[in-house]
Amino acid sequence: MMAADGLPPLREVIAQHGLRAKKALGQNFLLDLNLTAKIARQAGDLGRADVLEIGPGPGGLTRGLLAEGARRVLAVEKDAGCLPVLEEISAAFPGRLEVVHGDALDIDPLAHLNAPIRVVANLPYNIGTELLVRWLTPPDWPPFWQSLTLMFQKEVAQRIVAQPGSRAYGRLSVLAQWRSAPRIAMEIPPDAFTPRPKVHSAVVQIDALPEPRFPADPGMLSAVVAKAFNQRRKMLRSALKGLTPDIEERIVAAGLRPTDRAEKVSVEGFCALARELSAK
Repeated sequence: MMAADGLPPLREVIAQHGLRAKKALGQNFLLDLNLTAKIARQAGDLGRADVLEIGPGPGGLTRGLLAEGARRVLAVEKDAGCLPVLEEISAAFPGRLEVVHGDALDIDPLAHLNAPIRVVANLPYNIGTELLVRWLTPPDWPPFWQSLTLMFQKEVAQRIVAQPGSRAYGRLSVLAQWRSAPRIAMEIPPDAFTPRPKVHSAVVQIDALPEPRFPADPGMLSAVVAKAFNQRRKMLRSALKGLTPDIEERIVAAGLRPTDRAEKVSVEGFCALARELSAK
């Protein structure tokens, strides 16, 4: 039985092409096309946007994006075995899907897409966090993307939206909330995937703000936050002592206390400290 887009169900596609999710690539395939369409709709109106998708695999989410009217989709896939499936989808949606075989960490989306650009992806587990940090910390803002609709392990999603004082609050919380508005849009149980992962997943919707909430140099802020949370149970004066000999004075000048711990410092507080260290 054909799906609404005229293509075979994903289970048939996977069986026909002999595809298997590869652990080394962090792959887990979503098979429910109703679910992938729901994820695509979380990204908003796609009819006026180009979409970047990382790790499409057999193309379940790709089909959802195209069916929901995405103007154009760039699908970056590292697994050569998935390319024939993606080319079949491309043929069913002429001129609207470009498939690039390569590593998402090496691809410049601006060489393929036109603004506005939305990123929608079931990110491979092994590069998801690195990609997110890259997208959140470009030197210039606004970024190339208008929004990010990304699936992560639920634990990672909770870290992105966590507030100061919570156990989940950390580096990703600060970087995401500094320049964007993140929220958990939906949760997805392990049974939705093949192979079945051991953890629940969640889709995070991240909308870029026109400008950062507080001024700070992105490089300095990233360095301060990474160092502070690398030893999150230590006081700031100990965790950050390698940044500058007079770190206690700098912490006080930023309106913080040297005895504070990173998990208690707000996004505004980290930005104030980054400005103080940049001004030295």
